[in-house]
Amino acid sequence: MLNLSIILEDSARNVPDKTAIVFEGLRLPYSMVETIANRVANLLVARGVGKGDKVALTCPNVPYFPFVYFGILKAGATVVPLNVLLQAREIAYHLDDSDAKALFCFEGTAELPMGRRGREGFQAADGCEHFFVLPATPLATESEYGESIWAALNGMAGEFETVQTAPEDTAVILYTSGTTGQPKGAELSHQNMLMNAMVSDEMFPRTPGGDNYLAVLPLFHSFGQTVVMNTGFRRQGTLVLMPRFEPGEALELIRKENITFLPAVPTMFWGLLTKIHAEGAAAPTSLKLAVGGGASLPVEVLRDFEQTFGIGILEGYGLSETSPVASFNQLGRPTKPGTIGTPIWGVEMKLVDSNWKTIVGEGPGEIAIRGHNVMKGYYNRPEATEAVMNDGWIRTGDIATRDEDGYYAIIDRSKDMIIRGGFNVYPREIEEVLMTHPAVSLAAVVGIPHESHGEEVKAYVILSAGASITEDELVLWCKETMAAYKYPRIVEFRDGLPMTATGKILKRELR
Repeated sequence: MLNLSIILEDSARNVPDKTAIVFEGLRLPYSMVETIANRVANLLVARGVGKGDKVALTCPNVPYFPFVYFGILKAGATVVPLNVLLQAREIAYHLDDSDAKALFCFEGTAELPMGRRGREGFQAADGCEHFFVLPATPLATESEYGESIWAALNGMAGEFETVQTAPEDTAVILYTSGTTGQPKGAELSHQNMLMNAMVSDEMFPRTPGGDNYLAVLPLFHSFGQTVVMNTGFRRQGTLVLMPRFEPGEALELIRKENITFLPAVPTMFWGLLTKIHAEGAAAPTSLKLAVGGGASLPVEVLRDFEQTFGIGILEGYGLSETSPVASFNQLGRPTKPGTIGTPIWGVEMKLVDSNWKTIVGEGPGEIAIRGHNVMKGYYNRPEATEAVMNDGWIRTGDIATRDEDGYYAIIDRSKDMIIRGGFNVYPREIEEVLMTHPAVSLAAVVGIPHESHGEEVKAYVILSAGASITEDELVLWCKETMAAYKYPRIVEFRDGLPMTATGKILKRELR
């Protein structure tokens, strides 16, 4: 018996009155998070959702996320967290692909109408039976999009006996776009997720008096889920939820809530520094630990952060398929800026060539990982799983070197993946959508350098004969068709694209 929900249950049992979540004016103790999660579990069982069923969750960093996440786990079901920026068409795809039986969806706002998109996606999906709305107005029992969770939870008991799950049962399916364009679901077991949280917890010293996390990394993403929520709950910390990163507001929260632990992506660190320098204000002094991941941090930002905040940023590395943490600049060892550190406890890393042959010495080579953190495989995709896994090892698609001390440094991403603001954007997926537009004959998408997002998405387009559309109009169409983090902000029309003899587009010439 092993269920990831133990990290909440244990803390609720040991420190029931300790504040688990701070959100706007709310301060919720562990006992309350546990009680609502139990009610969600009772609701699912009452609606016929149980062990092994998949339940999707579209929700930003608000208290509903942990309520529902742990409720799904307690019921023995599998959580399928969805990116809050997905459009209706993309939501339907994820629901169908994961065989989700239910969707919990946040209502959203006028700017980000998650409820409307979720409802349309749910209606377009074949096998999804239940749709629960997480209303934007606290405790609202009605919603224009469907059944409110509060109405559904009415009469549900606050106690629940957690369903027994085995260590290898699937706890979470995290969607990651493969280079094939369509997103694939990485199946992560209770053991994968729990071990990753435990090792992450052991890796960072606890602050006497408790740790306060700024939870601004999206919890639907593996980094936020494991390193912030699961690790934070395991160590009985307090999560200060922030649905949307805004540097001024983040600095205010760090000061006001005495934040000790800041996990973030490079663009967030960059934003905080830019804000502090622009205002000439002093940096908050409560931070004990800053952890970076999601993309490589420019060494200039690392130096600036250390000078400004008085602490360094510890960089790590991982992917959804590895739960996610695989390597880290660990305390007790020298930190090497610009590297992703050494493998975490219980995990091995090596460099391989395209035939899985091990590369000795410093490389370069593709990083391969083996250990307790490696996924079971891609859900219902044996061929895709076989393409990346071999004898317990998974190849990452990231090209790195390794120094004599065993520290890895990423030099390039194999394939052409773009990392925009910490989100992975796969050009092939964007190209395929672009080519559904009647005016588009051919498209090539690349990442171009951007000072705050790291990379920006740019599309080179050859128009169909006789087509009349402007570059701006096509950008607008993309904006309405794709999630906000992936649509191309720049479109350039061309008469031709550079190609190899076999007709392969030479993207390196477009960058």
